[in-house]
Amino acid sequence: MERVPIYERERIDDLLTHDLKIIQSDEVFSFSMDAVLIARFCSVPPRGRIVDLCSGNGVIPLLLTTRTKAHITGVEIQARLADMAQRNVQLNGLEERIAIQHGDLRQSPAELGNGAFDLVTVNPPYLPVPNGDQNVNEHVAAARHELFCTLDDVVRVSSRLVRSGGKVAMVHRPSRLVDICCTMRQYRLEPKRIRFVHPRADAEANMVLIEALRDGKPEVRMLPPLIVYKNETEYTDELMEVYYGRRAALADPSNTSL
Repeated sequence: MERVPIYERERIDDLLTHDLKIIQSDEVFSFSMDAVLIARFCSVPPRGRIVDLCSGNGVIPLLLTTRTKAHITGVEIQARLADMAQRNVQLNGLEERIAIQHGDLRQSPAELGNGAFDLVTVNPPYLPVPNGDQNVNEHVAAARHELFCTLDDVVRVSSRLVRSGGKVAMVHRPSRLVDICCTMRQYRLEPKRIRFVHPRADAEANMVLIEALRDGKPEVRMLPPLIVYKNETEYTDELMEVYYGRRAALADPSNTSL
């Protein structure tokens, strides 16, 4: 493992799978469960090219290396997070597998190529920009709110980056599902797989995982719900398996390759 600089108020955490490590800081937005779930939900090509938009500190590209030999590009607009992502690549010795691009995702098709990727993954900001002052950390605000890109930006760019027949996978909030599906169809992305994530069996969904096919025919599958907790403190068996790396992907009854 290559020695990389660790700055003040940064720490190295375990990703709990395949001995991966990740540099994080309380001063910026750390990765959360939604990043892990989209990395385990998406249908990955065995080889080829993947791009992860809104990549943050690079957690999704790191996790995807445990599922595919494809080359992965992470795109992140915030300089501090892009630098952290690059150091995470170096920390895990994955320079030949992952490239981090510091830049605006809206420029990515021009810089990376139209139709150049087999899969696009994205964990975008979920919320519109609020009115009034925001008394929050700038990095947290950018992760939560559409300061640097809107849902329309994300879907439009994803559609341009992915090849015809390629896939786009996103994690978002269920309250935006209609907006997501309508916007995807506007940009020739046909929703194919949807899975709701519920904190508990008797609770409303608080996340949705959605995968679309570029130039696909209309037909969507609603997968069984994913339940996070089986009681107040314990994860369900499926969540434990993917979170701690004992299973590479979330279960999908129709996909025998998982």
